Amino acid sequence: MLNIQNYIKVESLDEAYELNQKKNNKIIGGMMWMRMGDSRINTAIDLSGLGLDKIEENDDEFRIGCMVTLRQLEVHDGFNQYTGGCVKEALRHIVGVQFRNLATVGGSIFGRYGFSDVLTLLIGLDSYVELYKEGVVRLEDYAGRSYNNDIIVNIIVKKRPVHMFYEAVRITETDLPVLTCAGVKFADTGLCNICIGARPGKAVIVKDTYDILSSGISEESIEKFADFVEKNLPTQGNMRGSAGYRSHLAGVLTKRALININK
Repeated sequence: MLNIQNYIKVESLDEAYELNQKKNNKIIGGMMWMRMGDSRINTAIDLSGLGLDKIEENDDEFRIGCMVTLRQLEVHDGFNQYTGGCVKEALRHIVGVQFRNLATVGGSIFGRYGFSDVLTLLIGLDSYVELYKEGVVRLEDYAGRSYNNDIIVNIIVKKRPVHMFYEAVRITETDLPVLTCAGVKFADTGLCNICIGARPGKAVIVKDTYDILSSGISEESIEKFADFVEKNLPTQGNMRGSAGYRSHLAGVLTKRALININK
């Protein structure tokens, strides 16, 4: 079971950062995953009094506070309009509304969970993580790092024009996904990102190492890139599916994503 010795609701990010440098102290979000563990926390650090539970939108970007819940993001009109409804599609299958009212975006990104729909959804966009000490880093770079004691303050998504697609395969409606896929096409450059998660490893952007899509999306390039993803994306097996099954799904969902973002 989870054992918490002390609880502090901090009054500043500086106070939170100092506390978080000490061994066995932890930042708490919705605690939906943390509470499942068998661990001892010396001091639980609560950021809920710092006003980081808001989504701010301007002409250039969205700033998603680390304490914003998945439900807040799911029903945000501006972000749904920007993603073409993909944010709602990505999040609506996560357990239930009660769960999504508690789980936080910051916790989902910090955890970099292999099963995370949130990471798959955001990593392919022009997205960044604002860390308290280090500053702003690309989400793709952050996702590939090991854990440290810096604090996520905001997730920033630049409002570049995009066409987007999202789909996940689940055995049952609210189970963890077998595989997740997001497709993003930037209208200003034509660049396409295909992001695959729940491999069961964390979400990654599949690199077009052979420039299959460099001349644009066509029936031929779609088939070639889907085949490339199926044969080259690292996958593993677990209780929800074999590595071979996941590889097959990756190819199928890649094809669907490319078709949809090219409409």
